[in-house]
Amino acid sequence: MSFLRNPADRERTPDRAEKGYLFLAGIFLGALVLTNLIAGRFFFLFGNALSVSLLAYPVTFLATDLVSEIYGKKRASQLVKTGFLVSIFVTAVVWLALHTEPATTDDGSPIGIPDPYFQTVFGLTPAIVFGSMIAYLTAQFVDVYMFHFWFRLTKGKHLWLRNNASTVVSQLVDTTLVVTISLVIWPKMVPDGVIQPISFETWKELVITSYLFKAAVALIDTPLFYLGTYWYRNWVSQDPSRH
Repeated sequence: MSFLRNPADRERTPDRAEKGYLFLAGIFLGALVLTNLIAGRFFFLFGNALSVSLLAYPVTFLATDLVSEIYGKKRASQLVKTGFLVSIFVTAVVWLALHTEPATTDDGSPIGIPDPYFQTVFGLTPAIVFGSMIAYLTAQFVDVYMFHFWFRLTKGKHLWLRNNASTVVSQLVDTTLVVTISLVIWPKMVPDGVIQPISFETWKELVITSYLFKAAVALIDTPLFYLGTYWYRNWVSQDPSRH
């Protein structure tokens, strides 16, 4: 490929379409990694326990919907696959970090974060990331497929319908899988004492409350989807390099 060998081509400034894609990809991957790292903490909302990852994860669906709408199914699928590889990389690095020997001073004091605290925080990550990877890959491909299914069915009309119909279905798939794998199946397969398998009642509460929260966010972000689509198309169409 000549552009890899030609210094002038390598230094060429990307056009607005590529800059926009890189920005959305960065937001998507950042939200995905953040979701995996903070998923072990829960907070109460209206008396229901929710993972703080719900503050970041819905952003990934908004990003893939924007990429699907503006750049098409192929590039959206490419982004989903990249996110999966990034999740594997994060899991591998965290696993290696957990198995390193912590450094101490001459008197035995830990340098940096004491090992028990580090293990407590990041020891949750492999289980969460393992569940998240399977749930993520399944749900995101469902989201991309459903988005373009509704696009074809409505002949490109009703932007709000394909945005919401794809997200609410894929979020249900994601929520069910991630809670089941991370908090039920993984603790039984790898009993390390860090995460205990949850009961069916807790599972049901987490799935229902998490899904309702995600579905509500999906409906709320519809104006952002419209605004982002309108702004991106105008911004790209006014790119000086295209005229």
